[in-house]
Amino acid sequence: MTQRFVLINDRVRGNALRAIQSAPAGFTVSLSEPKRTNDQNAKFHAIVGDLARSHVKWAGKSRTPEEWKALLISGHAVATKSSGEVIPGLEGEFVAIRESSANMGVRRAASLIEYTLAFCHDNGVELLQTERQGFIAPRGAAA
Repeated sequence: MTQRFVLINDRVRGNALRAIQSAPAGFTVSLSEPKRTNDQNAKFHAIVGDLARSHVKWAGKSRTPEEWKALLISGHAVATKSSGEVIPGLEGEFVAIRESSANMGVRRAASLIEYTLAFCHDNGVELLQTERQGFIAPRGAAA
């Protein structure tokens, strides 16, 4: 049996405490920050798509959304002093071992989005699809 409680008020906290107190020996309890939201995921992917369609090249060539995602997550990890490493792969290639955006909490995902928006701004990337999807205010709109 699995129970999950989103701690939104004292009543839910009480329910969680009662569940813990009545749990059999050997059960486990974990608390975690909420995972990134679907909106955060969609916004990040919209921005990455705009970046892939832009004039910006990396290491001398245009990059796919998947490549930009890997570059941005790696850069964000370094910029925020998070862990990660580059190691030799199974066939002698180099592999970046980095955090997964799917496992990011809400705050970490928000930080990644801010980092990505700053990168796009600094590199003159127009976020047309991101704007069309309603994830950022239209250019020229009052903040």
